[in-house]
Amino acid sequence: MDNSIYQALVKQFIDNNKDVIEGKMMSSPGLKVKDKVFAFFHENEMGFRLGKDFDPSAEGLHHWHLLSPFKTKPPLKAWFIVEEADSEHWTSLCQRALDFTRQLK
Repeated sequence: MDNSIYQALVKQFIDNNKDVIEGKMMSSPGLKVKDKVFAFFHENEMGFRLGKDFDPSAEGLHHWHLLSPFKTKPPLKAWFIVEEADSEHWTSLCQRALDFTRQLK
């Protein structure tokens, strides 16, 4: 897969949200609000900042895992990586991540 789904998300969220800009998350392209990344694209998967209380099963996600970028540290419990197989959820998850990140201090 190319990153066309991600590019469509970028256009949609930047066009519809004056406070959203492009940014980087660990060298991967992403979306930021209030100088905080809330979503990013890496190797045909999307990462979303959804918070520790997010329940992927309740949202119908089947292909996901927690972001675990460090070999010697546990996964980041507020970040969920959603595989391409569940890409139909990416837009709604991106909105949830934006809403969640907007309310962070």
